[in-house]
Amino acid sequence: MDVTLGDGAKLTAHGLRAAVLGEVHARPFTPIETPRRVLHFAFDTAGERARADRAAFTNFCRARGVEPPKDGAKQHRVALDGATLRWEQHSEFTTYTFEQAAQGNTPFYPVTAPMSAVAQPGPLLVALDVHLIAERSPPLAPEKIFDRVSLAAAENAQGDAVFATDFKPDASGFVRILVVDRKLGPERAGALVQRLIELETYRTLALLGLPEAQRLAPSIARIEQRLVEVTEEMRRTEKLVDNHRLLDELTALAAELEAGAASSLFRFGASRAYDEIVRMRLETIGERAIEGFPTWSSFLARRMQPAMRTCVTTEERQANLSQKLARAANLLRTRVDVELERQNRDLLKSMNARTRLQIRLQTTVEGLSVAAISYYVVGLFGHILDGVVEASGRDIDTDIATALFVPVAVLSIWWIVRSIRRKHISGDRAD
Repeated sequence: MDVTLGDGAKLTAHGLRAAVLGEVHARPFTPIETPRRVLHFAFDTAGERARADRAAFTNFCRARGVEPPKDGAKQHRVALDGATLRWEQHSEFTTYTFEQAAQGNTPFYPVTAPMSAVAQPGPLLVALDVHLIAERSPPLAPEKIFDRVSLAAAENAQGDAVFATDFKPDASGFVRILVVDRKLGPERAGALVQRLIELETYRTLALLGLPEAQRLAPSIARIEQRLVEVTEEMRRTEKLVDNHRLLDELTALAAELEAGAASSLFRFGASRAYDEIVRMRLETIGERAIEGFPTWSSFLARRMQPAMRTCVTTEERQANLSQKLARAANLLRTRVDVELERQNRDLLKSMNARTRLQIRLQTTVEGLSVAAISYYVVGLFGHILDGVVEASGRDIDTDIATALFVPVAVLSIWWIVRSIRRKHISGDRAD
C-alpha cells in the first residue's frame, strides 16, 4: 500500500507493509447478542491438508452462493441460514466457528451439529460448545451442569459476566463453557466469548507436547543410563580397539538423541508458545474468584502446568544429554588420537632404526663396490699397458706402473661413486 503525499507524489511501500498492518485487524471481535450459542471446532491441517481445506471451504461457499475467501486470506466470515460461520486458518490448524441463536432456556440443549455440512479437513482437536445466556433469578448453579470435581468458575475483571466449565467432553464429545451475561453488551460479550474460545483452543494445542515428551522419555532414560555405563567403561579400557568401540557407541547414542530432539523441536516450541497465549488470555480477562470455586487460572495451574513442565524438562534433558555425549565423545576421541600418535611414534622409531641399518649396509656395499670396480679397472689398465709396451718395444716395468696406478684408480672411482650418491640425495631432497 503506497502513501500519497499532498503534492501528488507517492512513497513506495515495503512489500510486507500491507500484511503487517492487516495482521492487527485479522481477527476482530464480533459483537454477540445474548442469548447465543457458539460451536467451535479446530482441526489439524498441517502440511498439505491446509491447502485441501482452503479448496474445500471455497467450494462450500460457492455451492451456497456466498463469497469465498480471497487468495491468501487467513480468515473469512459468511452468513448461512440461521447461523454465521467464521473460518480461520492458522499455522498448523484450522478453526470453524458457528454462531447461532440459542433455543430454549436450558443451557447446551438441544445438541446441534452444524459441522456436518462441511467436509472434515483433518483430525479433530477441539470441539467446543459455548452458551451465552442472560442472568436469571434465581441464579443458575454451575455445579448442576458441570462435574463439581473439575468445575472452574470466575467473574471477569468488571464483574459483569460469569464463565464456568469443567474442561471435560460431554456425551457428544463437546467441551462446554457457560457464560452468564450480567451487563456485558454485544461488543464485550463477543470479546469475552472469543477469548474463552481461544483459551480452550490453545490449551488443547499446548498439551499436544505432553504425548511427545512421554514418547521420548524411555529413549532419553536409556541413553542416560548407557552414557553412565560407557563413561565407567572408559575408565577401565586402555586398548585402542576398545576405545574405538566405545566411540562408535557414543556416536550412535548421540545420533539417536539428536533424531528425537529434531522430531520434537517444533512440537515443544509450539507448546511453549500456546501456553504463553493461554496465560495472556487469562490475564486479559482478569478473573475474579467466586466463593466455593477455583478460578480458571488456579485450576489450569494445577492441571496444565505439570504437563508443560514435563515438556520443558524433556527438552532440557535432551540439551544437557547432548552436551554430555559430546564431552564424552571428545574425551574418547582425544584418547584415541593420543594412542594413534604413540603408535605413530613407535612406528617412526622402527623406521629410523631400519633406515640407519640400510645406510650402514649401503656404505658397506659402496666400499665393496669401489674395491671391486677398482680391481677390474686396474686389471684392465695392466692389460692395456702390457699391449702398449709390447707394441712400442720400450723397456717399462709394467708391474710398477700398475702398482702406481692402483691409488689413482681407487680414489677416482671412490670420488665418482660419491658424486653419484650426492646427486641422487640432492635430487630426493628437491622432490
